[in-house]
Amino acid sequence: MMKLDGIAAFVAVSDSGSISEAARRLGLPKSVVSERLAELERSLGTRLVQRTTRKMSLTEDGLAFLERGRRIVRDALEATAEMAERRGTLVGPLRISGPVSFGTLHLGPALYPFLHDNPGIELTLHLEDRFVDVAADGYDAVVRHGPIRDSRLIAKRLAPSRRILVASPAYLLAQGEPRSLADLEGHSAILYINRDADWRFSGPQGSTVVRPRRSLRVNNGLIMRDAALAGLGITLLTSFMVYPELASGALRIVDVGIEPEGADIHIAYPMDRSPSAKVRALTEHLRRAFGDPPYWDTHLQVRQTLGRRERE
Repeated sequence: MMKLDGIAAFVAVSDSGSISEAARRLGLPKSVVSERLAELERSLGTRLVQRTTRKMSLTEDGLAFLERGRRIVRDALEATAEMAERRGTLVGPLRISGPVSFGTLHLGPALYPFLHDNPGIELTLHLEDRFVDVAADGYDAVVRHGPIRDSRLIAKRLAPSRRILVASPAYLLAQGEPRSLADLEGHSAILYINRDADWRFSGPQGSTVVRPRRSLRVNNGLIMRDAALAGLGITLLTSFMVYPELASGALRIVDVGIEPEGADIHIAYPMDRSPSAKVRALTEHLRRAFGDPPYWDTHLQVRQTLGRRERE
């Protein structure tokens, strides 16, 4: 007879591509995952996974069984969670992904009280900036900054987010402060490496893209912030990343008379799967934790108000 832990091992191996990674996700020794997979194959009377020295791949029978196996594991987890919810508790695994900078600065701190209030949840948090495949990579939900373009996902907004141009006072003193989009083109820029056109602005005539002279391209917002602090140029960052530096005066907002395009922070989950009680509870918790307007923009608005008063 098939055992649920064997099916879970097979699904984890399939989703992760290796027994080692499946064992890490399940929190089990490799030998246990390997034995559970072998036991499932014996009970089914067929080989599900083709093992070689370099890689693992699913057999034809494995591919045929995979979706049913995923459904069995998901239904079992949802049934367990539903029974716990009826008792007023949230239990079981919860696997989510989030962007590195936002996860480090805000998502992580927001999760700690959630886990304190729900000690039965076994959270796995992966921070990475690539756009993961939620279902294939085994996530219950993903937190992302920006639009969710995957039509297979349902996205819920957690908080709005502003983008602002910033630079150090030392850089602006040495190079001059731009007052228009045309002025920006002559300045050194710190750009995000994964976008061709990083500086987009919204005006009455639609979107405008500015491509300034490049001084540095990186794939991490925190390094972009630190490069701006070091006086290497102007950068476009989200307000959640720089509001403390703006409050202290270590960075200044560069006002060119037009607002950069903003973006929202979302949580998303697969359309073909009802959100679990854990995902629903997490969504509401994060909305409360971030606020609307979010606390990082509240700090920024106070700073801008004080700055206007000082100039007056």
